[in-house]
This record gives sequence, C-alpha cells and structure tokens, in this order.
Amino acid sequence: MVPLRLALLLPFFTLACAGTPVKDVNPGDAYAMELAEGELGLELLQDGQPWPDFSIGWAQRKELHQAVQYSLDYLAKPSSKTFFPYGPITHEKMVASLGRFQDLLDTCINPQHFLDSLKSEFQVWMARGRSNTGDVLFTGYCTPILKGNLTRTDRFQFPLYSKPSDLVKGKDGATLGRRTSSGIVPYFTRAELMENGHLTGSEIVWLDDAYDAFIAHVQGSALIELPDGKRMEIGYAGKNGHDYKSVGKYLIETGKIGKSELSLTRLRRYFKENPAEVDRVLPINSSFVFFQKYEGGPYGCLGQPVTAVRSMATDKDVFPRAALVYAEVRLPDFDDAGNLIQRPTRFFALDQDRGGAILSAGRCDIFLGVGPEATARAGHVLAKGRMYYLFLK
Repeated sequence: MVPLRLALLLPFFTLACAGTPVKDVNPGDAYAMELAEGELGLELLQDGQPWPDFSIGWAQRKELHQAVQYSLDYLAKPSSKTFFPYGPITHEKMVASLGRFQDLLDTCINPQHFLDSLKSEFQVWMARGRSNTGDVLFTGYCTPILKGNLTRTDRFQFPLYSKPSDLVKGKDGATLGRRTSSGIVPYFTRAELMENGHLTGSEIVWLDDAYDAFIAHVQGSALIELPDGKRMEIGYAGKNGHDYKSVGKYLIETGKIGKSELSLTRLRRYFKENPAEVDRVLPINSSFVFFQKYEGGPYGCLGQPVTAVRSMATDKDVFPRAALVYAEVRLPDFDDAGNLIQRPTRFFALDQDRGGAILSAGRCDIFLGVGPEATARAGHVLAKGRMYYLFLK
C-alpha cells in the first residue's frame, strides 16, 4: 500500500497502500459520492460513441502479460466466483476476456493490428466517474522502504502490530468489529489502542521514526530494512474499521503548512522539526492498520502481486475485480535533470486492489512500485482522468 499527490491542489491530502489503500476525500466533493446499492460504476459505450486509441497497449505488452496472468490466477480460485456476475459480465466472460486479451498481446504484429483486433472482438465500458460525467480522480500509491529492527532498542521505538485475535472480518474482508462476550462491537480507535496497551506483545517490527510508522499504516505495506542489511516484507492484514482522516488536510486547515507546499517530504520535515506534534496530530486519524509478514509481494486485495503502473485500486462494490482497464491521466515522472514533471499518460492496467475509503465510481489509485522513486512519484499523483473497461462481445 502507498503514498501520493498535489497536482490539482484540491483541499485534501491522501495516502494509499498496496493491499488496501486508504484514502479520504472532502465529504462534499462529488468524486466521493457513493452509488446506490447494486448500481454499477460502468456504462457501456454505445454504437457511434468514440473509442480511445487503445493501440498503445501493444507497446506495453511485456509488463501487461504478467499482470493479466495475476488476474487469471485469481479467477482460477473457486472463491472468485462469489463476486460475479457483475451486471451482464459473468465469471466465465471475465476469464475469457482476459485470456483473449493475453492472446492478442502475444499474436498481434503491430499497434494497428492490436487496435483492429480489440475493435472487432471487445466491448468498451466507461467508468461513470463524478456525477456521471466520466471524470475520475486519480491518486497514487507505492511500497516504501523503511528502517526497522526485530526488537525494541533506544533507536527503534515505534512498533507495527499483527492482527489481533478478537478482530472480526466479513466475507469480503471488511472489518465488522471486535468480538466480545456480548457480541460484536466497534473495534478500538487508534488513540484507544495506543493509550491502553491493547496490542502489547503483538509487535512484528520496530521502526526508528514515528512518522514512518504512520506512513506504513497509511500505505498498508512496506519493505523494512534491518540493521544486518536484510529486508523484511510486511503487508496489510486488517484494520480497526474506523474512517481514515487526513493528517495533511488537518495541518492545512489549522494553518501549520500551506496547501501549495503539501507533499510527503514536507510532512516528514514538519514532524522532524516539531516532534511534539507527532503525539498530538497523528491520533486524529482513528484508523489503524494491522500487518503480517509475507514474501513475493506487495499484494492487492485479490491475493495476487500488484505490478507498477499495471495494477490499480478501486471501489470493489461498483467496479469488477480483476478486470482489464485502460486509463488516460497525467502522471508524475522525472525529466532528464531529475525534476518531477506531469506527463499525459495512456496505459492498460488491471483492477486488482481496493481502497479502504475509495467508495465511489469517481476514484482510482494507481500502484507505482517500490522504493524511493516510486514514493516520490506517488506522492504527487492527483489528477482528473478517464477509465475504460474492456470485455469480449
């Protein structure tokens, strides 16, 4: 899970993570408007409506082939059938659509051949976006590399915890609450967990920076660099079920930092310069994430690895799991001098992750990879774009 953004300078700041990225939006913003239960986040493009130029996918075929395979591996699990049909899209059609797309990646001889084949064989559905305009707000996430230790020391004082045994989840992985003798009740908030020692003894690893520990929570996954040079992967195991509240937005609203200077680097500097603010500010976010060790990740909500720029996170109540997506949006990149710039970007990806607070047809998180460069890019993704889903006719 992972970090992000700036581009549109909207009045919020959100971070995400591989596995179950966590986001927040201005509650009054139309990008965050939830659909009625049962409504789909997609609408079929009708005859005569223009298609995007999908030919770019032929140049992306090497990375796409593996990303598509991860979706097919998920769909090969009997449990995946639970989430279909998606409107008229059956489980069988989803499998066939991804399999045929993968075939075209292997057999088409040039971009035009690829585009012609898609037009001949596939239907295109567009994300409804904000208030049915088709406008989708894109943010980014990644997996950071943080410094930690397996035991507590004078340097490493900030723990990450495993999932408690009394945490109750639903079939879809959502947190239901805490099991008690009288039934299931809401789980403890961040402040309650920290103040009352409920998690003592379930520490997985200790970090050397309180803000890094918070970033791990917000992003949901991390590579932990240990003192002996080895690295440990940790990923999302669950959350306490409370809503995420943006620390960056809070600091802007209280005049601590300016909206135009907001970035992960600026937030880190703020807490370094004002260490007393860590204990005061971070608990305003009641959400709390639990972790597990793993290898071969980071993983998305399908239990499959996520791939840089080929995996995205959406609201799985309104968008279909594992599906093939084409996106058009401006993404940050580095110029020859190493400066971050925004580039118009067209790419295919797979819908393989979910956002803990992305609850609408107008939001999408793009996974941008692992490490410092991905973190820098993800921290500046905030742009309006379009998303299209492709299924066999």
